[in-house]
Amino acid sequence: MALSAAAAPTAASSFFSRRSTERPRVLSFRHLHTDELVDITYRIGDSYQRSALQRLNYFFRDFRTGDVTNMDPQLFDILYDLKLRLGDSDARFDVISAYRSPATNARLRKASSGVAKRSLHLRGQAIDVRFPDLSTRRLRDAAVSLGRGGVGYYRRSDFVHLDTGAVRSWGA
Repeated sequence: MALSAAAAPTAASSFFSRRSTERPRVLSFRHLHTDELVDITYRIGDSYQRSALQRLNYFFRDFRTGDVTNMDPQLFDILYDLKLRLGDSDARFDVISAYRSPATNARLRKASSGVAKRSLHLRGQAIDVRFPDLSTRRLRDAAVSLGRGGVGYYRRSDFVHLDTGAVRSWGA
């Protein structure tokens, strides 16, 4: 009896700590090229929501060709943590670019020297975003402070590139 009484607080605290990590992770996006909107719970606790990921894969399709790929769910975790770091849990990201098909990437490379040949956009591991009413410099600074993935700052084009590759940053 004494053993079960002693174990009860441990079991209860384990139950409550597990439940506290089950908070739904919600993201909101507006795609600037398609004018589509999505508000979605993509993860609950440690479980990514399969149907939500499928919807996000379509939402982040190559808008030029309609091609779809599986986006890296860790990219969504970076975006979620970024909005919390900025102190706005209801924030909506404006999306400039996400997945790029090989044909689109090749076309963009011909038009601009700033497009990488082996871009992580090709693998569903990158996104270019901004927040309405927030400077992209502040968005970049918050993203760099997370210490996860790549962060590119494009001041003239007014967006921040985020990816799940190696930790690095570029742009003045």
